[in-house]
Amino acid sequence: MNPKQQEQTKKLTLFALTWPIFIELLLHMLMGNADTFMLSQYSDEAVAAVGVSNQLTTMINIMFNFVAAGTTVVVSRYIGAGKLDQAHRAAGTSIVMNMVIGLTLSVVLVLISEQALRIIGIEESLMGYAKEYLVITGSFMFVQAILLTVSAVLKSHGFTRNTMYITMGMNVVNVFGNYVAIFGPFGLPVLGVTGVAITTVISRLFGLSVMVWLLYRKVRLPFTREIFRPVKNHAFSLLKIGVPAAGENLSYNLMNITMTTFIAMIGTTALVTRIYSMNLMQFIMLLSIAVSQGTQIMVARMIGAGQIDAAYRRGLNSLYIGMASSFLMALLFRFIAGEPLLGIFTDDRDVIALGLSLLTISILLEPGRAFNLILIASLRAVGDVRFPVYMAIFSMWGICIPLGYLLGIHFGYGLVGIFIGFLVDEWVRGLCMLWRWRRRKWQLDFVPQINQPGKPSAQA
Repeated sequence: MNPKQQEQTKKLTLFALTWPIFIELLLHMLMGNADTFMLSQYSDEAVAAVGVSNQLTTMINIMFNFVAAGTTVVVSRYIGAGKLDQAHRAAGTSIVMNMVIGLTLSVVLVLISEQALRIIGIEESLMGYAKEYLVITGSFMFVQAILLTVSAVLKSHGFTRNTMYITMGMNVVNVFGNYVAIFGPFGLPVLGVTGVAITTVISRLFGLSVMVWLLYRKVRLPFTREIFRPVKNHAFSLLKIGVPAAGENLSYNLMNITMTTFIAMIGTTALVTRIYSMNLMQFIMLLSIAVSQGTQIMVARMIGAGQIDAAYRRGLNSLYIGMASSFLMALLFRFIAGEPLLGIFTDDRDVIALGLSLLTISILLEPGRAFNLILIASLRAVGDVRFPVYMAIFSMWGICIPLGYLLGIHFGYGLVGIFIGFLVDEWVRGLCMLWRWRRRKWQLDFVPQINQPGKPSAQA
């Protein structure tokens, strides 16, 4: 690593990493909310159908994220250790791996789109919209796979501000495309759900093209056959971190899909309310997500550089920031912004009242979620990736789903009962993550393997 790069690494702070990630995530959320808002002017059925379809594409994204998650940690460790050439080789390996996975899953998703939607239990009246959206976006899921990986490489090198600007551009493309597709200005045909799906694909292609250009100009990644030839050690390191991370995320999304089937049993009103409410709750958790991503990069770099105590303190300090911000933002959304924002999406008073009840629950739910977002990211950065998976399986399937069904369906508390199940799950897992981090077992079991001389520094 040359002196200029060393100086950039020294100046890297949590704030410098986090605020662009926060804005980028905010823009991604706005993109999703723009889809929901514009589709709500088209029909509530279209909103519900696209929301259910996105449950499936989100699950597919998890399969892409297991490489992307490993990329962030492995590349950051090599940068912290001053091994830029190895960071480039790891980046090239990860891009090729996710491209192959993306192409495979794109084909599978298109072939089984209708069967997958029926498994979720979508109402027949929504099937047409849902399948139409899923087939178009599913055909190009490989673009999202590569986009996530290249973005992870850029962020690992500290270029979070650049990815933020790209997301701004994607938002502009998405909103303009949705406007044209849904409202049909200047006599253009109204394409509805089809147009929204096409716009989603176009915005991702735009973002990917700019990110690849930045990868060449900013990161100086050599676009040679050697760089993009998968390296066994790097592939092993990526999978060793990413597969358990994907397992935890996969369990979370399968749980959400299961809960969606419960909500579908309650009715379309509950399904629509969940979609509108979750659009708002996602804003509440934004800062915690940004802090978790920035923390993971910093902790991984510190571990690569052998700064163990600093990494431990960074994890705890980030946790305090994330929990406080989640609590304050949840209060803000419930008592000040919640009703006006829900009113933007719908004028149905039953939906608004139920949505406000969910926002009340979020005051306790979101700080619990911060436990998991931040400490799981920290544990992943130090190589302790299996414990979060074990806890995810135990808590989500042993506590959240049974409790959600019991309260929401059996005792008839509906959507409120289901969200209480979410709340209990987040706090149980979060407290277990805090115990694991403070115990520092990872310091003895994983860090020595990461920094062992003569081996790649990211194999833990």
